[in-house]
Amino acid sequence: MIEIKIKITRRDTPEKRHIKIEEKVPFSCAVTRMVNEIREDIDAICQRDPAATSRIEVLTLYSGLHALLMYRVAHKLQVKGYTYPARLISQSAKFLTGIEIHPGATIGKGLFIDHGSGVVIGETTIIGDNCTIYQGVTLGGTGKETGKRHPTLGNNVMVGSGAKLLGSFTVGDNSKIAAGAVVLGDVPENCTAVGVPAKVVVRKGVKVKDDPIDLDQVHIPDPMSDELLRIKNRLEKLETFLDSENSNKGSEN
Repeated sequence: MIEIKIKITRRDTPEKRHIKIEEKVPFSCAVTRMVNEIREDIDAICQRDPAATSRIEVLTLYSGLHALLMYRVAHKLQVKGYTYPARLISQSAKFLTGIEIHPGATIGKGLFIDHGSGVVIGETTIIGDNCTIYQGVTLGGTGKETGKRHPTLGNNVMVGSGAKLLGSFTVGDNSKIAAGAVVLGDVPENCTAVGVPAKVVVRKGVKVKDDPIDLDQVHIPDPMSDELLRIKNRLEKLETFLDSENSNKGSEN
């Protein structure tokens, strides 16, 4: 019987806590495990993309899935120490799909990269389960720091189109990053980050919907608009007060 060694990486928290276990499994089991991973990735896309009509369509036509599958191969090589072949595969994936995922990144199951053009995922990025990333997103570092220098995403995180997450910080479970936001610090669980630089809009610490995977990029609170509205209301009250004062002075004269 052919046996191969597999290193399993387990992550119990959004932080980078890795427990590496080396085990020997039959070759057939390794193939079965790989097929199951591919099936989970395809199912995640079918569940979250209403445009997906079949699994065969997703498998053959979705560039986000192609980049993810090539990353999984490159990541296995990276873990075994074959850094050059790993980077060669990741750069080939970038050329073919427009999506750059460093083989050193840690990605959970069920990641959906929608459209995907211009997506960049850095070397020390950690992505939890069932996350969704739209086109133009950057999960990058700042400066020339060593060690953990890229963001960590919890489970069920949605990152909107064109958002930039720069630096080593954590985005909590079930949180959303609005399209075009620039995030430079931690985002708690069940929150939404909006703006440049991004500000957190707290949702009372609980999920708004029963479905933890929230893909709504439109109905997102706008703190800047809310602040302008408050200023407008105060100006209207001030104008009303001044008008009443002027009318009182006119009647006295």
